[in-house]
This record gives sequence, structure tokens and C-alpha cells, in this order.
Amino acid sequence: MVRWHGVGMQVIFVVPDRWQRWGLRLLPKRTLTVLIGYFSRLGVSRYLIPYYIRWYQIDPHEAEYPISTYRSLGEFFARGLRKGARPVADEGLISPVDGTVSQTGKIERGTLVQAKGSLYDVSTLLGSQAEAASLEGGVFITLYLSPRDYHRIHMPLSGRIVAWRYIPGCLYPVNARGVRYISGLYSRNERLVTWLETEYGRMAVVKVGAAIVGSIRTSYGPAPVPAWRRERRRPRQGVVSLWLEKGEEMGRFEFGSTVILLCPPGLVDRVLVADGEKVRMGEQIAVLKQA
Repeated sequence: MVRWHGVGMQVIFVVPDRWQRWGLRLLPKRTLTVLIGYFSRLGVSRYLIPYYIRWYQIDPHEAEYPISTYRSLGEFFARGLRKGARPVADEGLISPVDGTVSQTGKIERGTLVQAKGSLYDVSTLLGSQAEAASLEGGVFITLYLSPRDYHRIHMPLSGRIVAWRYIPGCLYPVNARGVRYISGLYSRNERLVTWLETEYGRMAVVKVGAAIVGSIRTSYGPAPVPAWRRERRRPRQGVVSLWLEKGEEMGRFEFGSTVILLCPPGLVDRVLVADGEKVRMGEQIAVLKQA
């Protein structure tokens, strides 16, 4: 496609949808994840931190420690925040991450909205039909973390972590292109499902892995292993009893990804954020019915 712009000419290459879809499928996702993850842990990668900060327009003053103290780019990716950088709202359900709202809506007929005109199955996402049935009629909120975002995950409500399930899978990108072209993306990618018991009900926090995401780390779930060694066909699960207050850290990504909140009927009265809206950890994103 050729487009005239003022006195100049702009050439735009239009790639057919099917080519983009096949490109994502043929992308050597695990190889890239291993190689980039390995490089990001090398000490020499720390010299890229200032360029990374400028490219993604990250505020270095929010970091927990001075930039010069981070020993690698990977360590900076998983950085903490300085105290007070993210006030935690007293009321309602808070965002567990910094990110962008991809989709919100009702959990209906066992499905969630991935993108306009595209649905995916809740039971496949969770690895359990019974757990999916308990959420029917509830609310979901999908939050995308870009490379510029803070990558740690916090409690959306005070409660007890009671169970987890690790589900191996693909490592498709979870950016806008991946969401558009890969059907059932979130239920196909690697993920860690965490169940919380709160005074408002039992809810799930699903942490979705993606291309370049080295691992999903928690203090209660499975220990991460390199992408090449991850078992593709053997889900694992465990029972735990860990009380955390709203806003306390519950895990972290190495690189950006997606978090999906699944709330049962009777927990959320209304969602306060819209699709495409930027949110920060600690910000109230929903009003609770029993608040």
C-alpha cells in the first residue's frame, strides 16, 4: 500500500492476517525465551539498563534500589518498588499489578472474552471443570503487563492462599498481536493458577506465561525450570496455607505477561476500569458487593 502524506510519500506494508498468525506459530518461542533469559542474567547485560529505561520511559526513581546496584538486566526487570511508590486503596478490589486492562466482563456459559468476537474456555484455563463451574456468573478482569511495567504481583484482597495449579503450555506472546491472532491464547499458554480464600469469597488469580518470560516465581508454588526442560504434558498442583494482606507480594514475572482475576458471583458489584485503561498496583479496580 502506498499513501501520500503532505508533500511526501509513505509506503506501508500490509501483512495478511494469516501470515501474521503463521508467523506467531512458527516463532521459536522457547529458544528465544531460553537465550534472552540467559543473556538477561549475565552481568554484562547491566550495561543495557539505562538504554532500557529510556526506551520504555521507565521512572527510575520508583525502583527499590539505585539503578547502579542492579547486577543484570534480569534483576532490574524483577525489581521491587521503593516504599510508598504504590499506595494501596483501603476499599474494594485492587489491581495486583501495573499494567493495561485487556478485557473485563461476565463469566458466562463457561467462557471468557479474549478479544472482540473471540472467546476461550474457563475450565481449560483453570484445568478443572468443577472450579470453572463455581465461577459461572462472576466477573473477570484481564491485565496485560508490557516490558515497561513493574513485574511483581500483589494480593488483590486480603486472604489466604490455599491452592495452586501449574499448567504447562505454549509461550505465545500475550501482546495485542498475540491476543488477536492466537485463538484461546490464555488457555494455551503456560500458567499458574492461584486460589485465594477471602472474606468475600474464593477467587482465582491466573498468572499467564509468555514468550521471553523466563519464569513465574512464587514462594508457595513450583520452582521454575528453564523453558527447554519444562514438562509439556504434566500439570502439577499443591495445597498451601499462606495468609497475605491486600497489597502484599504474591509472586513475580521475569519479563512482562498477563494476570487474570476470576471472581465468583456475589463478590464484585461493579468494575471501575475500562478496556484499554492503564492501572497501577494498589489502585481500586472494582467495588465489592459486601463492602
